[in-house]
Amino acid sequence: MADKAKILVQLDTDPLPSVFDRVVAIDAGAEHVLSYGGVSPKNVVPLVHGCIFTRGPQDLHRTAIFIGGSDVQAGESLLSEVRKHLLPQYGLSVSIMLDSNGANTTAAAAVRVAARHLDLSRARSLVLGGTGPVGQRVVRLLARAGGHVRVGSRQLERAEAVCQRILAQVPGAGVEAVSVASAADAPQALEGRQLIIAAGAPGVVLLPKKIRESAARSLQVLIDLNGVPPAGIEGVEPHDKGTIRDGLVCYGALGVGSTKMKIHKTALARLFETNNAVLDIEEIYQIALNLD
Repeated sequence: MADKAKILVQLDTDPLPSVFDRVVAIDAGAEHVLSYGGVSPKNVVPLVHGCIFTRGPQDLHRTAIFIGGSDVQAGESLLSEVRKHLLPQYGLSVSIMLDSNGANTTAAAAVRVAARHLDLSRARSLVLGGTGPVGQRVVRLLARAGGHVRVGSRQLERAEAVCQRILAQVPGAGVEAVSVASAADAPQALEGRQLIIAAGAPGVVLLPKKIRESAARSLQVLIDLNGVPPAGIEGVEPHDKGTIRDGLVCYGALGVGSTKMKIHKTALARLFETNNAVLDIEEIYQIALNLD
């Protein structure tokens, strides 16, 4: 008997399910994508049951769930609720991937490209916009790798809160909150840093070139994840992909994007290999590490 079709159930927390996520899923090998918008912990149970009660346990690796939407916290809450209603003790489970707002795949891609140029177990990093959804995941991955990470924010208390959250997830992590509210903060924030990753809001310059050149002497790698002009790190171009500028290795949003797309598609394909995988940030990063 032929294998059953690969079905991806797209659960989006926004009213309209993401077309981007649906297209990538099809390109990654999903034969059918069933898309639902406005999904929340309150209405997700029937959708989960529809996934696990329609096929026998031997075929459930051909059904999977993708959780997306623009609100990362809503996606995390949805993932938690979905897992409560699987029945793995009876073999009634499906694999799940979380990538709300592309935060997991983007963060994994950024750290993966950084690892091509630096030993992250010893690297000294600064994450600008480190309190946002992508930035927090970048900090978490860098901290788990073993290096020292500064979390930069215009509001120091927000950076401190992120550091406490990371320490709860990665005990003993080398994380430090720093203010980047003004040019006067730059020397302390940039001192000794080898890697800067900018993961702030679109269209906001987080690191002017003049400040970088005057305050950062140990820098080796710049990664800017902002795809909307102006650049988050002035002087880094969107298409930069290991481009050398002023003696520094530079990656722009589009340069990182090719790695992000490869990670995204590979992770989606991985969902159909088993019926019990849960792909969150650490699992997605492990996939990234195994890519060329």
